[in-house]
Amino acid sequence: MSFLSLLFLALLQGLTEFLPVSSSAHLKLFHLATGTEANALVLDVAVHIGTMAAVCLYFWRDVLLTLRGIADVLCGRLRTEGAQLFLLLSLATIPAIIVGLALKLSGLAEKLDLLWLMGSTMIIFGIILYWADKRAPQTRTSWTWRDALIMGLWQAVALVPGVSRSGATITAARFLGFERISAARLAMLMSIPTILASGSLLAVDVVKEGDWSLAGDAAIAAFIAFLAALLALRVMMTLLARVSFTPYVIYRILLGIVLLIIAAR
Repeated sequence: MSFLSLLFLALLQGLTEFLPVSSSAHLKLFHLATGTEANALVLDVAVHIGTMAAVCLYFWRDVLLTLRGIADVLCGRLRTEGAQLFLLLSLATIPAIIVGLALKLSGLAEKLDLLWLMGSTMIIFGIILYWADKRAPQTRTSWTWRDALIMGLWQAVALVPGVSRSGATITAARFLGFERISAARLAMLMSIPTILASGSLLAVDVVKEGDWSLAGDAAIAAFIAFLAALLALRVMMTLLARVSFTPYVIYRILLGIVLLIIAAR
């Protein structure tokens, strides 16, 4: 892969991973446009690491609180703020892990990689996000066990290409009445264990294949994805204080139409 393609790939992954616009759909278009392979596992692991590092840095206070919560849970202190956050994040991650393993072991994950499906889910779930954002109240900020389970189930649905992990979890949070910034924050925190889990699965595949020829490119891709994801997070969280999710919805619908047109050819 040329340096320009590598640069664009990492930027694309970093910018779209945490926005409710589906990074998988963008990467699919990238590989179609450039003719590059979509299964460079080392690069996949690298951009996962880069984006996870970005969200950890941006929400470092919450991450530190969660790490303290792990220690609290191990010591039997289950009612501390950190312990509750860790336990709720764990609960919210379980559905995606179960569904993700089922899709991978059954081989369905590869069969779902279809343009028409991506285009359809981009449009459908974009409309659902719009409806939730316009109709639901913005009154809540605190997380409960019920909230974590519901958002976790929505996150599992996002394993279908084009749905968007962040888009699905933000939609669920808005349906539950969370403020826009709180909804985005919870969705981003949920991404950390999910990216860690999916990245670990990819890393296992890398070790099995033993192909480390892209190690240098992977380091560059991870750093670029980190910077791009950090920028995307900063822009989204700043804009949400002033605007709704409507611009992302419009973008999703337009991109979905493009994908459907390409699929129909």
